[in-house]
Amino acid sequence: MRVLLFILMQVAVLVVVGIVGSIIMALLGIRITPGAYGGLFVMCAIFGCVGSMISLFMSKTMVKSAYGVEVITQPRNDAEAFLLREVSQMAQRAGIGMPEVGIYYSADPNAFATGASKDNALVAVSTGLLNNMTADEVRGVLGHEISHVANGDMVTMTLLQGVLNTFVYFFSYIAAQAVSGFMSRSNDEEGSSGGNFFVFYLVQSLFQMLFGIGATLISMWFSRYREYRADAGSAQLEGTERMIMALQKLQSLSSISVQKEGQFSAFCINGGTSFSELFMSHPPLEKRIAALRGQR
Repeated sequence: MRVLLFILMQVAVLVVVGIVGSIIMALLGIRITPGAYGGLFVMCAIFGCVGSMISLFMSKTMVKSAYGVEVITQPRNDAEAFLLREVSQMAQRAGIGMPEVGIYYSADPNAFATGASKDNALVAVSTGLLNNMTADEVRGVLGHEISHVANGDMVTMTLLQGVLNTFVYFFSYIAAQAVSGFMSRSNDEEGSSGGNFFVFYLVQSLFQMLFGIGATLISMWFSRYREYRADAGSAQLEGTERMIMALQKLQSLSSISVQKEGQFSAFCINGGTSFSELFMSHPPLEKRIAALRGQR
């Protein structure tokens, strides 16, 4: 259910931004003709990328607030000292700047990395992960998150989302223009421009929902690919066995406590298994383990 809500949220954002952008163009008296598709594409690119870029640059602040992340500045205990030391060493080996390191309170064993660049990132782990994993298993998880940062996954996914949004806006506008134009010619006797206006935005919203779902499928496929890469990066940083041990522990913890499908899967290391893989941001744990064993 949470995965479905996540998808619907993404589609809703596309629809709302597209409608607002179209209304602004209408208020400014901008009329799109068949010869002005270049300008339309530029406008769609602006609408499509600005939101993604703002989200990227605000990601650390938003995540800290949403999860209640406490950034470690001075270690208060052995666990915090361990996290700072391990992240620092891994960051040096990966050739990136020292990320901020944080802990958030949650019974779910999870971790995530976010930030606008390789040298301005945040790596956070849950108390559930620290309390249920051994030191080597935690190292495997940290290597995974550091690999996300080193691979530039946050920026890459943001750029991909911006491109997908651009094409969703562009093609939905063209499709809506074609449909409303056809309906307008069929109802010329009415002479109602208001009706054409309503039909255009209704059709555009429908096409944005359809194209938005397609864009989500592409985005989720690429996200799963990046997860495999981050697993491989952790294997290089900390050893294949540690990464496999971490994934196996996540498997065992998932079987002990029934986790809600896809919970926070957009950020965290663990993804669900029963929902269709087409809409999963993370591959099933068994496939990730099999991939690592194949590399070994």
